[in-house]
Amino acid sequence: MRGSGEPYRITGHKWFFSVPQSDAHLILAQTSQGLSCFFLPRLLPDGTRNAIRIERLKDKLGNRSNASAEVEFQDAIGWLMGEEGDGVRLILKMGGMTRFDCALGSHGLMRRALSIAVHHAQQRQVMGKNLSDQPLMRSVLAQQALQLEGQTAQLLRLARAWSTPASAHERLYARLFTPAAKFGICKAGMPFVAEAMEVLGGIGYCEESELPRLYREMPVNSIWEGSGNVMCLDVLRVLGRHADVMTMLNDEFDAVKGSNRHFDRRWRQLRLQLNNLREGVARDVTQELLQLASAAVLLKVAEPPLADAWCNQQLDMRGRRGLSDDLATRLLLRAGAS
Repeated sequence: MRGSGEPYRITGHKWFFSVPQSDAHLILAQTSQGLSCFFLPRLLPDGTRNAIRIERLKDKLGNRSNASAEVEFQDAIGWLMGEEGDGVRLILKMGGMTRFDCALGSHGLMRRALSIAVHHAQQRQVMGKNLSDQPLMRSVLAQQALQLEGQTAQLLRLARAWSTPASAHERLYARLFTPAAKFGICKAGMPFVAEAMEVLGGIGYCEESELPRLYREMPVNSIWEGSGNVMCLDVLRVLGRHADVMTMLNDEFDAVKGSNRHFDRRWRQLRLQLNNLREGVARDVTQELLQLASAAVLLKVAEPPLADAWCNQQLDMRGRRGLSDDLATRLLLRAGAS
């Protein structure tokens, strides 16, 4: 029998090993009891290097300054975390915050892309007026700014849930909406930055505009710590295994019942759909949950014109409608302030 706290020797190949210069890693490895989680330090207690051999660095699309490697463990020393065979559950629990970070990172990159686009549009003259004052461009930029308003509200709500672990309601909120936010926000990042490129035209396609770097960076957060289908299946897992999830959703969404007819109708429809979940609709359900959660936060805390505009854009089955000139002005002022 291995003594408590006694290290394990780990041998094998790991195809993707990110940030190899870190002081330590958490990895999964097979034991007699199944996949288990191990703490793998770069330097051992006696100061020698652990037996982690870097075979090559990955040639990635983006995220190049954050190295990823392919490595071989040659009797590397690791310490068991938790119990043998419990590795997947442990690593997913620890990866939850990383998934939240992915959503935050994509949102920040989108916010940066919009600020670049708005700044350019406010300086660029077309037919005697700033590009930002041209009706069509003004509509595009205002729609992007409105999209970010909903994301900001939802991410701040999710941050509150993560920072309140003593509450069962908040723990369940974080457990459900972290994978939903990672799926929806990270997936939205790529077309969002591409739209910002178009605002700048040819300049936006050139490296000095910064936008090509942001565009290459976007897919990593969607793929990292579980890609889109993995996130949606995780949402279905939460909906199917947690008996209190509907109580939590009712508490969140019924609090704004009657504030917006589009929200009320979509929540009624989704509630019926949740009674008969199938894997094939996992993406649709995940996106619906995220949109409704964002709407609920905005309806609680945002000024009514903004909250109603967001619901009209995202939840109205008839499609998007134009924003009022006053709201567009305020959105663009806020977008250009950073």
